[in-house]
Amino acid sequence: MSTSDQSFSSISPEPSLTRGRVTTLALLAFAQLIIALDLNIVFVALPEIGAGLGFSGQTLQWVVSVYTVFTGGFLLFGGRAADLIGQRRMFIFALWLYALSSLAGGLAWRPEIIIAARAVQGIGGAFLFPATLSLVNRLFAEGPERNRALAVWGGAGASGLTIGSLAGGFLTAAFGWPSVFYVNVLLAAVAILAAFIVIPKDPKRHEHRSFDLAGAVTVTAGATLLVFALVQGPEYGWAAPSIIWSAICAAGFLLAFAIIEARSADPLMPLRLFRNRSLFAGMTITFLYMATFGTLPYFLTVLFQNVQGMSALQTGLAFLTPSLAIAAGTQAGERLATRFTTRSTLIAGMLIGAVGTVLMVPGAAAGSGYLLIVPGLIISGVGQGIVWTGMWIAAASGVHHDEQGVASGMASTTLNVGNAIGLAILIAIANRQTQGLSGNELSIAAGEGIRLAFYLAAAGILVSILVAYLTGKPAGAAK
Repeated sequence: MSTSDQSFSSISPEPSLTRGRVTTLALLAFAQLIIALDLNIVFVALPEIGAGLGFSGQTLQWVVSVYTVFTGGFLLFGGRAADLIGQRRMFIFALWLYALSSLAGGLAWRPEIIIAARAVQGIGGAFLFPATLSLVNRLFAEGPERNRALAVWGGAGASGLTIGSLAGGFLTAAFGWPSVFYVNVLLAAVAILAAFIVIPKDPKRHEHRSFDLAGAVTVTAGATLLVFALVQGPEYGWAAPSIIWSAICAAGFLLAFAIIEARSADPLMPLRLFRNRSLFAGMTITFLYMATFGTLPYFLTVLFQNVQGMSALQTGLAFLTPSLAIAAGTQAGERLATRFTTRSTLIAGMLIGAVGTVLMVPGAAAGSGYLLIVPGLIISGVGQGIVWTGMWIAAASGVHHDEQGVASGMASTTLNVGNAIGLAILIAIANRQTQGLSGNELSIAAGEGIRLAFYLAAAGILVSILVAYLTGKPAGAAK
């Protein structure tokens, strides 16, 4: 019996083991659905949020980016907390934090309020994501069993994107943008109640260990300042003192973080885990995945609403196609990883995704219809789903269950920081020709910028293929 089997069977009798696992996985998948749902709900509602609260075109991005940055900054802390305090405890606490910050976001009346609420929501997500993922990795044995569990977990995330797109369009059109935050309160409350019933209690720990608060503070500050410089650089000017000093301070904080981790007795990110070849490859690929694939929803939202003139509800329906394709891809990823190697699965998914992303380019124009972009959305979505399942299989391989939390935090940190950096860079490049334009000229320029972003994202995906190939066969990859 594997370690994860032993952990679960110490709580549940053997006859109910399978049923208990299925029920627990359903709840963990539901939590992943909540996180993914919130992402697309906010994307669809962005124009209404901007108009209702008086955001500028450039600062509106912070409604998305501040969540990503704070999630990325606290993921390592959240992962370590799941290992030391308990995965179930952190799961429930994170849901509470997520629910309360979502309520504050819905009640916001100024840009600063909603940005602050999104920052706290990001911290809640940073605690919830690694607790959820580490529970999946601990309760299901490495190999085909875990691959199937991760496919269900990943498929739930893709379903959350679909539901988020549809719900975001419907709720925004019917009740206004605050409703896209209020729905999280209800969903989190349901998950909290279910967690007390479904998830086994955390085992008692007799060993006293400390949190690396200094590491959490320095990495969060460094990531925040870095993304601030990338986001505001085009508006303030790259030579502006605030941008230069932000970049310098970001480098200083990140260097301090590396020094702290090397010297700490209980580091937030144990450097010895970098010797796990599969985890290191997974971290690199999660960064590149979100810096490329992860930026597409933003540009698709701008394309559908600002260039092609779709309503919020129409935009939600338009996202149905790629979301379903991603969900199908996650299931294909499980089958490929079980039958072949994780590396082969990743490379296949990246190739498919890169081709699909390039095929989206003809549909990114002011005069083009939705049907022109559908083939690219489907092919790119399938590729994204395959890579999504494969990269989490790689990141969890060969990691002891007592360190699944921090390993999940490490991989998901690179995921979120990659998204913030990739989004900031591609938005800056895509918007460089739109300043001072309006009307049809603005739509044409925006379409050209989006097409360039698609090409650059596809190029980044090809870099990911090179990374996956050079890392060789990841340790623990399933045949």
